[in-house]
Amino acid sequence: MSPAPPADWNEEHQSEWPAVALLESLNYEFVAAALLEAEREGPKEPILTERLARALKKLNPWLSPENIHKAVRAITHAPAASLIEANAKLHTTLTHGTTVEQDVGSGKKSQTVQFIDFTRPEHNEFLVTRQYRVLGAKKEIRADIVVFVNGIPLAVIECKSPTLGEKWLDEAVTQLLRYQEVGSEFKDLGAPRLFETAQLVIATCGQAASYGTLWTPQRFWAEWKEPHPFTVEELGKKLGRTPSAQDVLLYGLLEPRNLLDLTRNFVVFEIERGKTIRKVCRYKQFVAVNRAIARAKAAKRPEDRGGVIWHTQGSGKSLTMLWLALKLRRDPDFQNPTLVVVTDRTDLDKQISDTFGRCGYPNPERAKGVKDLREILTHPTGKTITTTIQKFQDLTAGQADGKRVHRDEHPTLSKADNIFVLVDEAHRTQYSSLAANMRKALPHACFLGFTGTPIDKEDRSTLHTFGPYIDQYTIEQAVQDGATVPIFYESRLPELRILGNSLDKVFDHVFADRSEKEREAIKQKYANEETLAGAPKRIEAICLDVLEHYTRFIQPDGFKAQVVAVNRDTAITYKETLDKLNAPESALIFTVGHNEGERYQKHATSKQEQARLIERFLDPKDKLSLLVVCDMLLTGFDAPIEQVMYLDKPLREHTLLQAIARVNRKADGKKYGLVVDYWGVSGALHEALAIFSPSDVQGALQPKLDELPRLQTRHQAALRFFQKVKDKDDLDACVAVLEPEDVRAHFNQAFRAFSESLDMLLPDPKALPYVGDLRWLGKIRAAARARFRDRSLDIRDCGAKVRQLIEESVVAEGIQILVKEVSLFGKEFEQKLDALKTPEAKASEMEHAIRHEIHVKLEENPAFYLSLRERLEKILEDRKLKRIDDARQLELFQHIIDEARDEAGAAQKAGLSDFAFAIYGVLDEDELPRAGEPEIAYNETRKDLATLIQERIEPSTAIVDWASKEDVQREMRQRIKQCLRVAKFGDTAKVEAATAKIMDLARARRKR
Repeated sequence: MSPAPPADWNEEHQSEWPAVALLESLNYEFVAAALLEAEREGPKEPILTERLARALKKLNPWLSPENIHKAVRAITHAPAASLIEANAKLHTTLTHGTTVEQDVGSGKKSQTVQFIDFTRPEHNEFLVTRQYRVLGAKKEIRADIVVFVNGIPLAVIECKSPTLGEKWLDEAVTQLLRYQEVGSEFKDLGAPRLFETAQLVIATCGQAASYGTLWTPQRFWAEWKEPHPFTVEELGKKLGRTPSAQDVLLYGLLEPRNLLDLTRNFVVFEIERGKTIRKVCRYKQFVAVNRAIARAKAAKRPEDRGGVIWHTQGSGKSLTMLWLALKLRRDPDFQNPTLVVVTDRTDLDKQISDTFGRCGYPNPERAKGVKDLREILTHPTGKTITTTIQKFQDLTAGQADGKRVHRDEHPTLSKADNIFVLVDEAHRTQYSSLAANMRKALPHACFLGFTGTPIDKEDRSTLHTFGPYIDQYTIEQAVQDGATVPIFYESRLPELRILGNSLDKVFDHVFADRSEKEREAIKQKYANEETLAGAPKRIEAICLDVLEHYTRFIQPDGFKAQVVAVNRDTAITYKETLDKLNAPESALIFTVGHNEGERYQKHATSKQEQARLIERFLDPKDKLSLLVVCDMLLTGFDAPIEQVMYLDKPLREHTLLQAIARVNRKADGKKYGLVVDYWGVSGALHEALAIFSPSDVQGALQPKLDELPRLQTRHQAALRFFQKVKDKDDLDACVAVLEPEDVRAHFNQAFRAFSESLDMLLPDPKALPYVGDLRWLGKIRAAARARFRDRSLDIRDCGAKVRQLIEESVVAEGIQILVKEVSLFGKEFEQKLDALKTPEAKASEMEHAIRHEIHVKLEENPAFYLSLRERLEKILEDRKLKRIDDARQLELFQHIIDEARDEAGAAQKAGLSDFAFAIYGVLDEDELPRAGEPEIAYNETRKDLATLIQERIEPSTAIVDWASKEDVQREMRQRIKQCLRVAKFGDTAKVEAATAKIMDLARARRKR
């Protein structure tokens, strides 16, 4: 086994105290948790109600004692059906206040009570504590660090030791989800009330840190990389040392002004498929919004207030716009501003408007047409308007009273300087007369351009139009931060690609069955790229390739795809060919005019039908797998479920970059997006990327073969663990290498990296030489998981292709029993032992099986299983010191196994039932009976007491769901205490401790 780390390498010294010290430097007061008990209404109440009452009186001096009590209850007793509902209600209460009836000098009226002074942080009380205990329905949790503002917990921090390696975050997030009781497996194991007011949930290990919010799955946890308003270097000067990632995150999120800003302006509750999702900003969104606000305030000339926010696609641009709008609206310096949100497409206009509405943004007004927009902007004060750029057009020329009416010049609608125009996709249409009209209509407005793909050309420059960058978030940064996944590029079927220099080759291939004379006639009349692209023979060949690729390598992981055709006619051919080939369910999304022919009409869908198809496509459980499009859904379509785009269309510049970004959204299990090119857009891609500086677009699209060098490096790193094993076919010897927990953790990391690279490269033939080693390593990993009962070695975290390779190999070689986790009590345990070749392997299997069983059963009978654990450790120590040999060790292990299997027999020998036997162990823990020692002299008085307690509480344990009913548990505790006092068991403290342990026993055994 690896040596234990020094005592001061634990989470307390490496993470907790450094976090507290940093917060103290930010003017937080540290108070020990024990001293805060008197300020709470009880162990279940996480809010420091006395401190909150004092803060309410300070912030609202007019409040009466009665109304202070009402205001406190508005926070401590929010009626809600779920934690997320309670959190949403309390977020509104904290940010907007609550109302009470009180006479403050002009009669009894509704008055707003303020809980936090968001504009003057120094008027609030910031407090931090450690090891804060909160009682849930059944269990008490102990939060490592809790941050309070005015007695209200706003952040919960879970600290881990950095010695855990890459497992630290998984353990921290799992623990925080348990505290929140997220998922049925954590029911009644946490204290969700602590999180009803929590704005941030943070995990740290001293050297690294991540954050989420309520119910955040681990894949959406993120780092915070800018300690705004400082740079990392400036924070280092302030601290007098190089800041750790933990320092940066804690400063960026919990510096008092930042924490209040985040709480008030950067939280939304969004409904997604009927489920409420709480979202908080990423660091780049926070920085961009605050930089935009700062520029708008600091600029000396109106035209210098604007600029460009370039955040790569998929990084949350719509929410950044929403948060900027929210903060502009609340800032008193802008005097109730008008906000105009401009897009260039009706569907994007609706999407933005819907996003604002879903997130609870106050009353966005959607302009219905040109005249409606002009009327709104004539008296715009305080409104939020969403519109398309097209509504800034001139009124249409026409005839009136027989006279020609000329197209009008766009009028100036408002000269106010507190108008902010937020332009989405600012690279697309901001260089035309429509954009000029918009600026003429609002001459003193501040124009802010949002883009994922800015253009910087002499004739069309986003920066020239809007001003310099406010903030940039490049493709590479977003991938490194985990905001998006990398996009890989793969060219398929080169003989069918539509490139100028291969046009004749494609033509000859498609029309190979025609005579030379026929081919010449066809070429003269129809030989253009689009005609050849739509040739049924070519489409059929591509569809066969798409189906082979999709069903083997994308569908098994649960992801979906788009097929992009060059035009609508070709899109129909794709749809019909896919149906003919019995492909997974597909849908065709395009527009059809009323006067178009039957071929188009039979595929026509209404807007409502298209919306329903898109909703089905976005649903991971729905069988609709493929969307066939030509122009629609190539931009502004947010589909995390989409992993691959089969591209058969010439796209250029920002349109190409936007289209391929459809596959970069994050989803559970999605490591990368893929563009499979059947057209040959690589040349156009280079042209598109040439618009930007190389650093801005680095990593935009990586050829899939670029993964080969990384695969080779990762392959060697994984094999290196077993270089000293002489016989590579000796599975037991290979598994033995992984017995130390730290070695196992490092191997697990190397294996996952290797399998991820292989999963990305397959089905390319260049991946095939590595498949054999992957299977071999996979078998070792699976066997180690079974041997050491290590859940982190589960192959379910591998891609579908890799998983299938490993599973097939295990079956083919007949080693299922060796890689299967077999229970100590199962019939297959002896069979597995027999299959192991060496005494060392048998001893290792027995040791870890015993350890696992003790771990699982310890809460059900602590005395019995603690005695088994002590004996196990004694045997291991004796073998290490060579007091016993391998044969004797195996014999002694077998004795422990026999006794573990016969817990009921041990109880029977003592003359007790199973439950009374466990209770006996609690009562006599100072003189624990050593299991397996026949000379044990059981205390008859204690035996009688254990049996009596069992009889007194057993009727209560028969009540359905008794462990969630406080009244039933209270009665059980009273009966236990009564028995203990009559038996003169000990003083009050000893009686209380024994009662708590017996109740824990009862809860642990209720699932038996």
